[in-house]
Amino acid sequence: MKALTDCYTLANGVKIPCIGFGTWQTPNGKVAVSSVLSALEAGYRHIDTAQGYGNEESVGIAVKQSGIDRKELFLTSKLTNSEHGYEKTLAAFETTLEKLGTDYLDLFLIHWPNPIAFRDHWQEANAGTWKAFEELYRSKRIRAIGISNFRPRHMEELSRTAEIAPMVNQIRLCPGDTQDEVVEYCRAHNILLEAYSPLGVGKIFEVPEMKALAEKYQKSIAQICIRWSLQRGYLPLPKSVTPSRIRENTQVFDFELDSSDVQLIADLKGCVGYSSDPDTTTF
Repeated sequence: MKALTDCYTLANGVKIPCIGFGTWQTPNGKVAVSSVLSALEAGYRHIDTAQGYGNEESVGIAVKQSGIDRKELFLTSKLTNSEHGYEKTLAAFETTLEKLGTDYLDLFLIHWPNPIAFRDHWQEANAGTWKAFEELYRSKRIRAIGISNFRPRHMEELSRTAEIAPMVNQIRLCPGDTQDEVVEYCRAHNILLEAYSPLGVGKIFEVPEMKALAEKYQKSIAQICIRWSLQRGYLPLPKSVTPSRIRENTQVFDFELDSSDVQLIADLKGCVGYSSDPDTTTF
């Protein structure tokens, strides 16, 4: 990858820009609109949101205000936990399109595999949701379909009824939290790994080893993290609401980490905590 708009190719041939702009914890309204506009001005063409983030409407406003042709953009959203099942999924998808102000999505994901409301029948709920995803995909209203926070057992269950395999699994991947079993499974099944919270929700900036690497490469810790993610073959989704940092996070193509440093970062086990267990979350 040599530029922000260079792409990975999904299993179905769809191209997806190699870095996406994340919007988790970005409040709906002026902050979300301005941050997405800043990202688009900085060159991002891949924007990641979710029904559960509550900011789809602001993302849609920013996209419209940017004046960028919709075909140049890659928009992702995710199905919220309360709307699993065939009928609910179809209705929730229509709401997302309305909020984003678009007539199709580039990527739609099941946000969590085992929400608390479906804990005693999550397999059935996911099967119904995925049937709706497949119908929307076949009707060309979604260009690619995928999952988020799924572990191998969830993917195995989904495969029992799925006719189309997921093209993406978006999981927490950051220094010291590499989810090796999930990564291995996804790579074996040609599922692209998207890395949310690639900066470890800010904790990474206090890690001594990362401070040393920033000094070594004369780059920010955030840039080191994003570069690491790319060199591991992930698609990182860095998030910021500060224009200068949004721009800084795009400047990761003019250097390369030594392989020993890539491994060093991976081995910082637990330095920013670990991902939540999708089978015990309380939402």
